[in-house]
Amino acid sequence: METRRRSSLWRENLESLVWAVALALIIRTFIMAPFKIPSGSMRPTLIEGDRILVNKFIYRFHPPQRGDIIVFRYPDDPKRPFIKRLAAIGGDTVEVRDGQVVVNGVPLDGARIFSVNRYYNQGSYGQEGQVLHVPPGEYYVLGDNSLSSHDSRFWGFVPKRLLIGQAMCIFWPVPRWRILK
Repeated sequence: METRRRSSLWRENLESLVWAVALALIIRTFIMAPFKIPSGSMRPTLIEGDRILVNKFIYRFHPPQRGDIIVFRYPDDPKRPFIKRLAAIGGDTVEVRDGQVVVNGVPLDGARIFSVNRYYNQGSYGQEGQVLHVPPGEYYVLGDNSLSSHDSRFWGFVPKRLLIGQAMCIFWPVPRWRILK
């Protein structure tokens, strides 16, 4: 009788463990995933070593908006996740002019960061006087730290299929915990 109880207890614990692992995998794959910030390209918003949570399902309900901090697979190496701020969406025109991001002929200032940061003319897709047309289903992204960001100014547009999700919050280190905007 004691053997049966022990066997039943082991079976219950094993089933609980299997369910917990399955649930964790489902959440991480489809709903929310942690990411670690590897570089200073998003300073001052995100700094090296910050750990963030990325909402992977939000864009199933509404499209990305200018100013969102998005995580995507790098177009030149889809195995590498990148994080940048969305500046322009498919159908927009975009230009870096006099330190500002200009979308459809109007300087971006809806997301506070666009009005306080200076953006520099760099790369093949960010030259002075160059007005780019963002193809449908693609995005133009910029790092908040313009001088130290390898972004759309250098390699072009991010196809929608490479989008992973929206950065929601910093969860580590604890003193930097906050919701991202």
